[in-house]
Amino acid sequence: MKKHPKKSGRFQFLQFSMIGASNAIIDIGALNILLLLFHTENRMILLVFNTIAYSLAILNSYIWNASITFKRTSEGNAYQRLSFIVQAVVSLVISNGVFIGAHTLFMFMDMPSWWNYNLAKLLAMGLSSLASFFMVKFFVFKDY
Repeated sequence: MKKHPKKSGRFQFLQFSMIGASNAIIDIGALNILLLLFHTENRMILLVFNTIAYSLAILNSYIWNASITFKRTSEGNAYQRLSFIVQAVVSLVISNGVFIGAHTLFMFMDMPSWWNYNLAKLLAMGLSSLASFFMVKFFVFKDY
């Protein structure tokens, strides 16, 4: 395997963030499409919708981060795939917890549903993405 030059943490974070922007488009887009097609206030269905949207984004994230951001340390081996899945599940738990928690809080603010869902989603994406970056950098594609 050809070794690529080591990238600075800031540069990796910049690349991760740019890929994160595409993840955000996929994540928010999928959630909004699901809500347009099957509007609901049921928290369990909202969790399913958020999980579907998040899963599509995390698949995009793995493909691009393994081939660009963490190319130097990406080996595509079983350990990295399994550890990526573990971090994705942890990030999904964070995302779902923040999404439902924020949605519940925003319900008391008497704002339109669309704003409520999307603001909750933005908070969920921000916190789960931050956690994901550190888990991916130091756990999945760690560079000794």
